[in-house]
Amino acid sequence: MLKKKIEISYYSDVLCVWAYVAQIRLETLKETFSDKIEVTPFHVTLFGDTATRIGEGWADRGGYAGFNQHVIEIGKQFPHVAINRDIWKICRPKTSGNAHLFLKAIQLLDSNSETKENKELLKLMEWQVRLAFFRDARDISDMAVLFDIAQQNGINRAAIEAQLNDGSAMSLFTSEMEMKDKHKLEGSPTYVLNNNRQKLFGNVGYKIMKANVQELLSEGGGKQASWC
Repeated sequence: MLKKKIEISYYSDVLCVWAYVAQIRLETLKETFSDKIEVTPFHVTLFGDTATRIGEGWADRGGYAGFNQHVIEIGKQFPHVAINRDIWKICRPKTSGNAHLFLKAIQLLDSNSETKENKELLKLMEWQVRLAFFRDARDISDMAVLFDIAQQNGINRAAIEAQLNDGSAMSLFTSEMEMKDKHKLEGSPTYVLNNNRQKLFGNVGYKIMKANVQELLSEGGGKQASWC
């Protein structure tokens, strides 16, 4: 009898540099345990109001300029990602909310699609949106920029607009926002495993992620993880 796949809920904000850095770890985890895990992406809007979070929240550390240097210094530790020196200094998205709402529309296109190719749209767009900001310093709070990214990747504008206009994308967006309080999420990225009993948060190394999955896949799985 086939074992049930390990379900991993992955929560992130597209403007979070730690989620940008961690993307390669998540993809490696999927490749390593391809037929044994099921990763479901969710978006929590921690950068919903960047003027407050960065402009005011970092006021005693240089505001946007200070946050710019903070992100650049993080990028130097991880050469596999590109960090544009203009982000937060010149390019200042007002919110990650628009990008998340847009991605919910893409996700609905995925779920309604009958072809395997189209079911990869969310994964594609999520990464392209992150690259647009961190690598290319584009304002991903601007819907025109988001539609341009979608067009560049061959995604039909009218199909996206339909999900936005009828409230479907907003409904999914708000339901995921509620998960932040429900699951007491501390930030981005957060990996939730073992029926919400195990939570990995922040800059978690790949070996730790792999070890947690292997433990759950071992005989007894989640029961062993709760032994004391």
